[in-house]
Amino acid sequence: MASDGQVVVKFGNILAKQCLDRRCSVELLRAAEHTQSISSQLGIVARVKAVTGESKASSELLLSNVQNLIRAVQHVLRAAEAACVKGLGQASADPEEEEVAAFCQQWRKNLTQHRAKEALNSDRDELGLRKTRGAKAEPTLMSLVQEQPPRSRNIPKHPNPRKGHTVMDRHL
Repeated sequence: MASDGQVVVKFGNILAKQCLDRRCSVELLRAAEHTQSISSQLGIVARVKAVTGESKASSELLLSNVQNLIRAVQHVLRAAEAACVKGLGQASADPEEEEVAAFCQQWRKNLTQHRAKEALNSDRDELGLRKTRGAKAEPTLMSLVQEQPPRSRNIPKHPNPRKGHTVMDRHL
């Protein structure tokens, strides 16, 4: 999980570079930095727990760090959604940046289609507000990440994100 946290950090940093809105970019960088810290802490706690063995305190600390990492990743993805909606600049020739841009464009396309369908739907009350009963939730980056099929490339069980693997090679 700690290494997957590093993948999300890399995703957030790449997206922050491409974001056209300064505030969204800063928020995304802040969320990525926080995720980086928690991911590093989780890696340390996991290594210490592996050496020291089973104890209730170390198990609770490990679980707490995992929960914190999950919340931090969700924060990065919410900030990434805002950045995508505000707009992204042109990706550089870097394959990872192109892959991140394509991933975000796919999510934005899904969101636009969802909103168009909702606009055509007559599930509105007398004030023109959308009725909550029966309404489908808007697509999120998290849902798109969960829909990604596993890549069939030769990916080791615990790949090193710095060597030859792109940001989106693994599930987040």
